[in-house]
Amino acid sequence: MPGINHLAIVVENMDQALTFWRDALGLPLAKLERNEGEEVNIAFLPLDAGEIELLAPINETSGVAKYLQKRGAGLHHVCIQVEDIDETMRRLVSFGVQLINDVPKVNEEGTRYCFIHPRSAFGVLVELYQLNPHRGNA
Repeated sequence: MPGINHLAIVVENMDQALTFWRDALGLPLAKLERNEGEEVNIAFLPLDAGEIELLAPINETSGVAKYLQKRGAGLHHVCIQVEDIDETMRRLVSFGVQLINDVPKVNEEGTRYCFIHPRSAFGVLVELYQLNPHRGNA
């Protein structure tokens, strides 16, 4: 059964955002990571089900930086975990859903992921995740 993997929130300043999410709200900070490929710093704040990811651009030209300039800080995307990303992508295309990625990308942990264009998801950027079976939920 698919589930929410994470909710991603774009922030201007990671330290200020962590003051709220970690310090004031009391969410645990699992790790901070610099993702050169996506050009963001990410803070991972796990919940009972899924996690909150804070995204801060590391330059002014990344997709997240452009999003921040255009829309400001706030919810960036919803990530749904799926068992078979290839089958899910095929099914979505058969329904006329516009994908941003033709083939899944792969992150350092081996998680395969792709994005669904907000035009096809009623204004919401949706990410699909297929976890690396050898790493579990790491």
